[in-house]
Amino acid sequence: MDLGLKDRVYVVTGASRGLGNATARALVADGAKVVITGRDEKTVADATAELGPNAVGVAADNADPAGAERLVAAARAHFGRFDGILISVGGPAPGFAADNTDEQWQAAFDAVFLGAVRLARTAAAALGEGGVIGFVLSGSVHEPIPGLTISNGLRPGLAGFAKSLSDELGPQGIRVVGLLPARIDTDRVRELDALSGDAEAARTANESRIPLRRYGTPEEFGKAAAFLLSPAASYLTGVMLPVDGGARHGF
Repeated sequence: MDLGLKDRVYVVTGASRGLGNATARALVADGAKVVITGRDEKTVADATAELGPNAVGVAADNADPAGAERLVAAARAHFGRFDGILISVGGPAPGFAADNTDEQWQAAFDAVFLGAVRLARTAAAALGEGGVIGFVLSGSVHEPIPGLTISNGLRPGLAGFAKSLSDELGPQGIRVVGLLPARIDTDRVRELDALSGDAEAARTANESRIPLRRYGTPEEFGKAAAFLLSPAASYLTGVMLPVDGGARHGF
């Protein structure tokens, strides 16, 4: 199946590793060009080198108010066009309601919520018909995850923003989509498993609750994201796609 990605240009934030990086790899493998971001300049440079000549790296923090315009400008300067963005951010600090500080909430709000909103608004102003804005969210959009209280508070709000944005941008032919990963085998998920004190036992218990009985791979997530961002998904907007091996049991 031809996804129609050849020579299309996407910005993928938080793509020096994890789910963003897996998505960038899938996009490039199918002929797209990408601008990837991350906060650490060396990590971004290394990831860009691995992706090859169809990738450009920009060290940027989603919380930086000037970052969004820089990324759109980089796409146009290096590749001559801008077709879409996948907004992926690292997970906020773990903890329960009594544990998380005001400072942790504020930092997470600036990066995870307001940063994502700002990136989406900037992308929307720059995109034309056929453009797409994607959000990497979490299964916590539908069901809170114990020990991730800040994420539980912010991710559902972003999903609501994304849904509102899809209604507003639909008449312009711009799509807005979301992806809801659960237990994907990334550094972040392994770190969360380790918080239990027995990472292997935590993983075994989590896998037993997933219908496919295993964690997903970053590559599986990346392929799902690349499809949603591609012209092959041209009639999908306002959707929140669980990429979770069936872990969400509701409709």
